[in-house]
Amino acid sequence: MNWSLAFDPLLPVWAIAALAAAAVALSLTALARRVRGAVVRLAAGLCLALALLNPSLVEEQRTPLTSIAAIVVDRSQSQGIGERSAETDAALAGLTERLAAVDGIETRIIEARPGNAAAGDGTRLFEALANGLADVPPDRVAGAILLTDGQVHDIPEDAARLGFQAPVHALVTGRDDEIDRRIVMEQAPRFGLVGTEQSVELRIVDDGPTPSAGDVRLTVRRDGETIDEITAPVGTAFSVPFTVAHGGPNIFEFEVAPLVGELTAINNTAVAVVEGVRENLRVLLVSGEPHAGERTWRNLLKSDASVDLVHFTILRPPEKQDGTPINQLSLIAFPTRELFSVKIAEFDLIIFDRYQRRGILPLVYFDNIARYVQEGGAVLVASGPDYAFGDSLFETPLGAVLPAEPTGNTLDEPYRAELSDLGRRHPVTRDLPGAQSEPPNWGRWFQLVEAAASSGTTVMNGPGDRPLLVLGREGEGRAAVMLSDQAWLWARGYEGGGPHVPLLRRLAHWLMKEPELEEEALRLSVRGDDLVVERQTLGDTVGPVTLTGPDGAARTLTPTEAEPGLWRATAEATGVGLYTAVEGERRALAHVGPTNPKEFLDVRSTEEPLTALADETGGSVRRIVEDGTVELPRVTTLRRAGRYAGDDWIGLRTSEATVLEGLTRVPLFAGFLGLALLLGAVSATWIREGR
Repeated sequence: MNWSLAFDPLLPVWAIAALAAAAVALSLTALARRVRGAVVRLAAGLCLALALLNPSLVEEQRTPLTSIAAIVVDRSQSQGIGERSAETDAALAGLTERLAAVDGIETRIIEARPGNAAAGDGTRLFEALANGLADVPPDRVAGAILLTDGQVHDIPEDAARLGFQAPVHALVTGRDDEIDRRIVMEQAPRFGLVGTEQSVELRIVDDGPTPSAGDVRLTVRRDGETIDEITAPVGTAFSVPFTVAHGGPNIFEFEVAPLVGELTAINNTAVAVVEGVRENLRVLLVSGEPHAGERTWRNLLKSDASVDLVHFTILRPPEKQDGTPINQLSLIAFPTRELFSVKIAEFDLIIFDRYQRRGILPLVYFDNIARYVQEGGAVLVASGPDYAFGDSLFETPLGAVLPAEPTGNTLDEPYRAELSDLGRRHPVTRDLPGAQSEPPNWGRWFQLVEAAASSGTTVMNGPGDRPLLVLGREGEGRAAVMLSDQAWLWARGYEGGGPHVPLLRRLAHWLMKEPELEEEALRLSVRGDDLVVERQTLGDTVGPVTLTGPDGAARTLTPTEAEPGLWRATAEATGVGLYTAVEGERRALAHVGPTNPKEFLDVRSTEEPLTALADETGGSVRRIVEDGTVELPRVTTLRRAGRYAGDDWIGLRTSEATVLEGLTRVPLFAGFLGLALLLGAVSATWIREGR
């Protein structure tokens, strides 16, 4: 029973107080004058005031609330090492059973799993605990029991930050004699110029009761391919040089040989992702003669900040003899030897725009250009009628690397350029604006050099499905032929124009081996918590992709066609580290999270990080694995205590919270009892005054 006194005034409290004050004042005056019955009058006035306050005895019917005990289960990547996961499951089952037998305790299981894998911010048990108890009043929290390996990275600085006053216990999996080798990346560049040498600073650490020393073997890989093996010291920082091979992400792995008996090899590899930055691409543009489309190429290339353009226009061919005085001619001769012999390898792309043989370039230079392509260079021929006849570039040694052979005819008729079947899947032309309609929503062209695609891939057609744009690979390099010089009509907006900027820019960058424009490629990228596999192909189908995570677990993904020539599959990133996608002979890598993740800085189980907080809350930290067997402490409850743990038991604080089920109210001045008290007081006053 829980009785209390309550008041429900019949008049405003201030009015009752005024009446009581008046009664007291009159009674005191009467006492001062020795008036008979003054004390009785005072008692009668106070009884009247009390009656107006309407007092009642109230009994509350309350039901005790259960106390909430939180079991926080660590499901981080380090908990998957060895037998820790099985030990955690066994401890969870046993602990749940024991708590179910404790009266007044309600168990809430909170799984603390890695959240955003890309964040890589370690094991966050207390964040999961706060979220799991967000709807529980602090006075109902009986305590928290953490099932973990002890490697927790969001431990509060003090118990006041927990949000409740109850013990925190930690039951630690693993063993105290674990040894492990890890590699720590002290310093690494994020960017590097393609072709330059960079370096990372590493340190190999052996953790355990007796750390080892000496030298170990270190393997260096770039994009999954081994590029070097060196001997490295243990315990001392050292530098490893490497070369940035290409634009875009260069993924370098540094893997140290395992330590005998170590806990895991998952942290024996450090990863550095270096973004390869090209120096400005150097393009040589040679215009054979002034024409309406000449500035189209020049303006496009000059507007590209990543391109350094060298442009020559042959205004006066050698055969032109018009008597112009020498002092009125250009003083700059065409530097053929410097461009096509001495410095040819410095260019990433050579463009011949409406160029034809006129004796300016000796045949030996065309042979140099052909060899330059075979060795990794790139040539684009943007042709007009000059390509169709005997002075065509195809009739030089350069013709051996050009993918389109002219027939000797030109067509002069209006037509709309169209994508070929392969062009709809090729990244250079796949999603050009306006290509989706039939015919394409582009302005017309009026001239085409008839040619046969002797090699390479035809991505655009002219009238009668004749080749218009042909791309080819020769040796280590690339070549392309555009069989019309009228792209300038699109640039001028004729009949609505066309996508000349994306077409010509992609064409130039494909020739210069931009990775994103490869027609056969496998790519792996990170988007939020997901890994996205993209397979670019000119084929009709692709095979399954095997995705392997940092823990060695493999998944098979089946890509679906997202758009012509591009197949895509998505998978969840289950943890921090390096992922590998393999399809046939193609391989792609992506790294999730930071390259030096907290989760793997130290993977040995430990009691130390949680000890201070557990002591402050009256809890405990103890190991639960003994000789390979999980041994759990007894669980008991205490009202309030300074310490909630013993040698073989842990305690939880029981809550004093209750819920109100009902009220019983007994008025003190209602009915006959109140009437009798009031009448008795008035009668006593009358009797006293009547004497």
